[in-house]
Amino acid sequence: MTKMALGSHPFLLGFEQLERLVERTAKADTGGYPPYNIEQTSPTGYRITLAVAGFCETDLAITVEDRQLVIRGRQAEDTCDDRVFLHRGIAARQFQRTFVLADGVEIAGARIENGLLHVDLHRSVPETVVRRIEITRG
Repeated sequence: MTKMALGSHPFLLGFEQLERLVERTAKADTGGYPPYNIEQTSPTGYRITLAVAGFCETDLAITVEDRQLVIRGRQAEDTCDDRVFLHRGIAARQFQRTFVLADGVEIAGARIENGLLHVDLHRSVPETVVRRIEITRG
């Protein structure tokens, strides 16, 4: 017996892209930095929160590229050469976090507060449409 791919099941017509989407998501894993939470704020609302201590608004970029939410962080070079760190535990490295968005999910807004970046998302609920298909004689 052969194993069927998710997108090739005979009842899932037009879902071939789903398998590619899952593969792309698995490749986008960048480890644990920066840590993040995903919460559902309402039946159609979501919030992604990233811990971005030390980053300001100008160090962060949020884009949507081909149904992927991409959050990048890069701090400006530290020009204070006279500082000597005895311990440097606050991460200041650049990062990129990618989240795949479903159809109908839009970015509602983003804000930074107390070292946390909040990105709010909203999913529009499509109307249920019932359409009758006429059968013709061939």
